[in-house]
Amino acid sequence: MPANEDQIKFWNEKGRDWTELQDRMDANLSGAHAAVMAFAAAQSGENALDIGCGTGQTSLALADAVGPRGKVTGVDVSQPMLGLARRRAEGRTTVSFTLADASVHAFKPEFDLLFSRFGVMFFDDPIAAFVNLHTGLKPGGRLAFVCWRTAPENLWAAAPLMAARALLPEQPAPDPLAPGPFAFANAQRIRDVLAGAGFGDIRIEKQDGVMNMGGDSAAIAAQTLRIGPLSRALGEVDAPTRAKIVEVVQQALEEFRTPAGEIAPPTACWLVGARA
Repeated sequence: MPANEDQIKFWNEKGRDWTELQDRMDANLSGAHAAVMAFAAAQSGENALDIGCGTGQTSLALADAVGPRGKVTGVDVSQPMLGLARRRAEGRTTVSFTLADASVHAFKPEFDLLFSRFGVMFFDDPIAAFVNLHTGLKPGGRLAFVCWRTAPENLWAAAPLMAARALLPEQPAPDPLAPGPFAFANAQRIRDVLAGAGFGDIRIEKQDGVMNMGGDSAAIAAQTLRIGPLSRALGEVDAPTRAKIVEVVQQALEEFRTPAGEIAPPTACWLVGARA
């Protein structure tokens, strides 16, 4: 089986949902986005690779940071998401997109910065993937990414899943090392992967925040059935069961309503940096 075949299939199917919900997802991830952009500190004139660039928000932000003398290449496996990214970048001459699997794509050693916002946790063989990514760095170049910590710490994911558990098909015990959103929850695993891939000066920092999900709990509950861990657990549930799931998830989300009226459950991330 080719590397990451399951993930490539998944993101080409699920990419349609991300594309349709792009405005909501950009807002949901705004806190983590701001944190990793500041952490990466892209500089004017740099050449950056955006790994798992999705619908393009991060690539466009990096292009703003590196300015007219810099360059940004976004890479992703999802055709639907890259299609939207390209539309969002129309008229921008310093940003381009490549449909490719970053774990095996042949990179030239031209990048000052390897960057990712939640795009590096889906590799079948993480060490081999980061070995390959390392080949794209200039001498002294750097890596910066954000990834999720454990699922129980990330109540945006855990609360809907727990609320719906009784209505879901039986779930296999999760493999904490399998490709998926929480594959890099363990900081020591991140260190081992990056060191094994030839990176040094590794630093890992906690980043705690909230997911800005908006005020419409019914719409948010429906969104969790399309994007996120609950969507992966649904299986082939029928329409009446889906409606019940939306109802119980909506009730669970109300716990996170702020005085301002927003649903804002906690997020827990790692900010990870390293050098070639």
